Amino acid sequence: MTTVSKKPETVIVRFAGDSGDGMQLVGDRFTAATAHVGNDLSTLPDFPAEIRAPAGTPGGVSAFQIHFASRDILTPGDHPNTLVAMNPAAVKAHLGALQPGGTLIVNEDAFSAANLRKAGYAENPLEDGTVDDYQVFKVPMTTLTTRATEGIEGLKPAEAQRTKNLFALGLISWMYGRPKKETIAWLEAKFAKRPAILAGNVAAFKAGYNFGDTAEIAATPIEVAPAPLEPGTYRNINGANALAMGLTAASVRSGLQLFYAGYPITPASELLHHLARHDRFGVRTVQAEDELAAANMALGAAFGGKLGVTATSGPGMDLKAETIALAVATELPLIVIDVQRAGPSTGLPTKTEQSDLLMAIHGRHGESPLPVLAPSTPADCFDTALEAARIAIRYRTPVIILSDTFLSNSSEPWRLPDAAALPEIDPSFATGPNAGDEFLPYLRDAQGARPWAIPGTEGLQHRLGGLEKEHGSGKVSYSPENHATMTRLRAEKLEKLAAELPPLALDADEGAELLVLGWGSTSGVIGAAARRVRGRGVPIATAHLRHLEPMPTNTGEVVRAFPRVLVPEVNAGQLLSLVRDKFLVDAVGYNKVEGLPILAEELEQAILETLGVG
Repeated sequence: MTTVSKKPETVIVRFAGDSGDGMQLVGDRFTAATAHVGNDLSTLPDFPAEIRAPAGTPGGVSAFQIHFASRDILTPGDHPNTLVAMNPAAVKAHLGALQPGGTLIVNEDAFSAANLRKAGYAENPLEDGTVDDYQVFKVPMTTLTTRATEGIEGLKPAEAQRTKNLFALGLISWMYGRPKKETIAWLEAKFAKRPAILAGNVAAFKAGYNFGDTAEIAATPIEVAPAPLEPGTYRNINGANALAMGLTAASVRSGLQLFYAGYPITPASELLHHLARHDRFGVRTVQAEDELAAANMALGAAFGGKLGVTATSGPGMDLKAETIALAVATELPLIVIDVQRAGPSTGLPTKTEQSDLLMAIHGRHGESPLPVLAPSTPADCFDTALEAARIAIRYRTPVIILSDTFLSNSSEPWRLPDAAALPEIDPSFATGPNAGDEFLPYLRDAQGARPWAIPGTEGLQHRLGGLEKEHGSGKVSYSPENHATMTRLRAEKLEKLAAELPPLALDADEGAELLVLGWGSTSGVIGAAARRVRGRGVPIATAHLRHLEPMPTNTGEVVRAFPRVLVPEVNAGQLLSLVRDKFLVDAVGYNKVEGLPILAEELEQAILETLGVG
């Protein structure tokens, strides 16, 4: 049959099925193949919180969305062009997101009466008109997978059926021109010691690929050309991996051994997993018995002259607060990473939210100011980790990094930096007396930082702890005047940091009347929505904050320069409240607290409504 190739600029594919169907693995492998052919991409994994989610129900559906293109893209996309649904529950949970006229590929074998009941369908949606508005391909994936794996010695029937996710991957790989070689090589490496499982997965993958080549679906091959990326070596990276590499790079560039202590918590646990693989760089990791112990271990490492790091999510930040305040009082460098998730309490632990901003800035007892940074993309997590380490070491202060579930799990192409060109970080340890023949542990330099003295260094004995210290000498002091002085000096460090920060960058069209101001993971959707608005001929201005405490010194000037300010956030309006309080501007918010990122079409509409444009 003669086929006519389609060549769209962008494509969005979503895989959905039971949490045991391997949708995250399929999405990850499709992403790797997509990166290999040179497309720009952005991904959005979405999975339930339960270890054994209720199989066959919409609440137990795991999904993975990838947006890839022949140009630069900023988000995982709004609505998929193609939905691969492994069972009725996946259709129930995700059909509403599929664009009108989009392609729906289903595992026809899974649409049994029992599975339909579990999904909440009284009738089969493939037969009652539910999917009539879509291009539907009913593929008996389970049957074809079983047939493809027949006769493989040592492969059990249940193991054979579980490879149907590789059949789906093979089908979509053919449909979008993804190469077979890389996926097969990955399977060979992963299952090298399990030949029967390897043979089954390879057979299923090839069967899906060949099915796409020979079945009716062959009438619609789709080609997405490589994106014009800057020259260099690229790899696919998610936010958790980028943070781990950024922290490791900071360790190397500062000459400090990286010590990481953490307690397992979704979604921050991935950082521990990644860092544990970097022991060849001297990285040391500990799984502590609880959140308090993890924070105290990391602070103890900082006291001992190491790069102390701990990470958690919202509930763990509550528990670490006392130790973070102790780090403020002792003025030791400590990096605390909060991978934010939807709360409060356990909340939606696998869903994203930006709801810890006010806690990071104000959520400690006493006057305990510290810097707060937020990366804007998965790749930016690397640079933010480096910057946080520089600030913590230079200013002798704890620093909080606000990542989130979306950044941690999502991935994008990242151009490898020149390691030798990364900035050096000088820990500038104290080596001897700093006041004649005397060592004063709280004598400050021009940036307000006190000396960092490694325990055991001759002549540098000094006292540390949570009690207020006398300015200069570090002796315990109950003097009211001294406490006021020390409170002021700790706050002045942030003022001195603000003075050295780069100004807030503004991207403004001539005649723009609205500034869209964001922070953290809303960067991509703000850029995508601004593109759409500009495509309508409407001028717009955007700015994005990495440094949230302190903010760049020109932030007030930027937000006051526009008649209207819109602050989109995945929370109930936390940066909005800071902007209104600090700069006395009548900013408004666009807020989403559904555990999901803001979509570009949603923010586009909010911008147009704020401007009164129809």
